[in-house]
Amino acid sequence: MTALRIVYASMLELRTDEAYYWTWSKEAALSFLDHPPGIAWLIRFGTTIFGDTPLGVRFGGIVAMLVTQCLLADIVRRVTRDARAIVFALLMPEAALYYGLLMSKVAPDVAMIPVAVAMFWSLVRLTESGDGRWWLAAGFFAGLSLLSKFTAIMFLPAVAAFALVPDWRWRWLRSPYPYLAVLIAIAVFSPVLIWNAQHDWASFRFQGVRATANYGISWRTIGDYIGLQFGLVGFVLLPVVLSGLTLTAWRGYRTREPVAILLSTAVLVPFLYFLWKSLTLRVGETWPMFMWPVGFAAAAINLVSLRREGWSERMTRSANFWANTAVTTGIAFVVAVFLYYMVAPWNFLGKIDPIGAEAGYDEVAARAQAQLDKTGATWIATTDYRTYAMLRWLFRGRVPVIEINERGRFQDFADPGIDRIRGHAGLYVGREPDNHLPLWNSLPVTREPLEQVDRHWRGLVMDTYALEKLTGWTPELSPPKDSPLFWWRVLAGDVATRALA
Repeated sequence: MTALRIVYASMLELRTDEAYYWTWSKEAALSFLDHPPGIAWLIRFGTTIFGDTPLGVRFGGIVAMLVTQCLLADIVRRVTRDARAIVFALLMPEAALYYGLLMSKVAPDVAMIPVAVAMFWSLVRLTESGDGRWWLAAGFFAGLSLLSKFTAIMFLPAVAAFALVPDWRWRWLRSPYPYLAVLIAIAVFSPVLIWNAQHDWASFRFQGVRATANYGISWRTIGDYIGLQFGLVGFVLLPVVLSGLTLTAWRGYRTREPVAILLSTAVLVPFLYFLWKSLTLRVGETWPMFMWPVGFAAAAINLVSLRREGWSERMTRSANFWANTAVTTGIAFVVAVFLYYMVAPWNFLGKIDPIGAEAGYDEVAARAQAQLDKTGATWIATTDYRTYAMLRWLFRGRVPVIEINERGRFQDFADPGIDRIRGHAGLYVGREPDNHLPLWNSLPVTREPLEQVDRHWRGLVMDTYALEKLTGWTPELSPPKDSPLFWWRVLAGDVATRALA
């Protein structure tokens, strides 16, 4: 399965967000508007070894999957001492599409997952040994988790319940170790705090829109959320994990068992939170993915607990049957999806295909290069970060690429080559209808339409792009914050962060 992920990572062209995070890895910024810098560091690790190639960008995700599996296996080993449960802990992630294949598609969650699991592993070691110094390791990994994605904060209720519900609560309330762990976590997270203090707390304001957005109750968004969990975790595996988590939570809170409380709360609280948010908001496909690995460990442990607690033979046989079925059918599904994208020539999902929807940018880059040669333009302008990221990836620094709006995304980015921009003609490459955005009316630029180019995937037009020659204007790299060129678009609509003021 690791070899399968390596092939997938090597052969599939980068997706737009992957290219965007790759651009971060080329910058020296402490943090970024959208997310903390963990994913940029993970990509830099891979590209240092394999260069600016798809495998180089994604190599960190392949390593992250292996580290996650080893940690899950050791958690289960320490709790159960049962070889079969350990094998389930290793194979359940392989049977879930998001982990078995898509951990090789880098995202902030991929950087967060192994260090978050390492935090739980440290707390299991704490339970096993009683040595309070494991709190310090947990604090370190908690800081790394926050340094990868802010949603790591959603594990806080689990850690609090782990410390306060069992009978040992007074021991840890009087101990310095949990408080030192908090200080360590804050110290590790400090690059993000420093960057935000320097930039008007931009990341927290940006994410605040996501957390507070409300578009009215929609059964479609609820269905999207539940359907995504079945698709990315597994049609059989998801019920197996949820049932195991429910029994683990019942067992943990009934007996005040620390590990059961920790693992079950770490998944059920975020799962229910996102279920609640899905009433009014479309939950992104990667948003809940940080929580399920801990659920795999809880489900594997539950299989042993059922037998040891004397549950009926019928119950234990049924639980093992469905766990076996989940693993075998899940891995078969992951392999089938791999073959669909690597070998099959068909497009079964049309424009909603998650891979096809972001494929074919090489066509756009080729036409852009032809127009650069024809018109003498020396730089490229875009009006969305996805096009910016893909063109920057495909041109690899040969031509300066600038997103002229949403400049708040690019605070502390290095000079892209202003000497090759100032006084020279530029080429605008934008997805229709972005070439008709109102912001164009406020810019002193002369635009000359050149052509349109379609982006294809497996014979279907996925998007159309307008190419225009720009003259008489130099874009502002650092516009003032009251400029329409500074504000960023959030979620599916255009929500200006100034509305938060």
